[in-house]
Amino acid sequence: MNNYDVVVIGSGIAGITAAIYLKRASINVALIDMNAPGGQLLNIKAIENYPGFKEITGPDLAWQLYEQVTKLDIPFYTEEVIDIKDGENKVVTTTKSVFNCFGIILATGRAMRTLGLPNEANYRGKGLSFCATCDGALYKDKTVCILGTEKEDIDYLLGVCKEVIILNPTLECEYKNNKQIRVINQAKIEKLEGQSKLESIVVNGEKINTSALFINLDSVPSISFIKDIPIKKDKGYIVVNDKMETNIKGIYACGDIIKKDLYQLVTAASEGAIAATNLRKEIKRGCNEMK
Repeated sequence: MNNYDVVVIGSGIAGITAAIYLKRASINVALIDMNAPGGQLLNIKAIENYPGFKEITGPDLAWQLYEQVTKLDIPFYTEEVIDIKDGENKVVTTTKSVFNCFGIILATGRAMRTLGLPNEANYRGKGLSFCATCDGALYKDKTVCILGTEKEDIDYLLGVCKEVIILNPTLECEYKNNKQIRVINQAKIEKLEGQSKLESIVVNGEKINTSALFINLDSVPSISFIKDIPIKKDKGYIVVNDKMETNIKGIYACGDIIKKDLYQLVTAASEGAIAATNLRKEIKRGCNEMK
């Protein structure tokens, strides 16, 4: 069995930030993720709204984060977590190992709902995006499409783009056709087209020229491994307080798996730091009580 003070599950920007803060505070911490470090960063072509970088690719930012992890000698386990148990000490079980720890930080992010088209991966970061507020400014004064009717994202695109084509999968949409908006109800995307980047899509048999397609379907928090502990959730997202504490002592959560208003890299990093700082305080209190 592997023994640590804290196990951080998930190596996106929230999880890595939490691990960095804990390690620098002399907390014995490990990172676990079934995939490569970076999480959704690995699918982002260009980031222009993260402080400190005029522009950086998602994979480059992920690599810089991982370099900090290796420099601090934080153990990184490429393993799939299949269960966690609560108790005086927590137990994290993966497909390969068992970890015993005082606290857990959950930072596994969300699984994005995709179109399921055969060439979809070719356009990710090249006109195909899952975040309007992240990438919308890249298409200033352009025509873009958005699949879904999330008001916040549509309003953001309307503020920067020349035309927004709303692909509504259902029948009703609060937006109406005007000079800047076109609504296509019961929209089904059948094809993505373009050479080196996305140039057009086929919707209900109609070819539509577009500079970008934003997929705004409901994503699913990646918490299927939480089976036997009653963590409070709201529509599948973990509920936390301002300290990033869940309703279970010693278990914190941060990043895109929590219920919040803004899903951005900068907020995820902040939440990772908050979770780590408050869990460190809890560990120190526990140590003092044992003396």
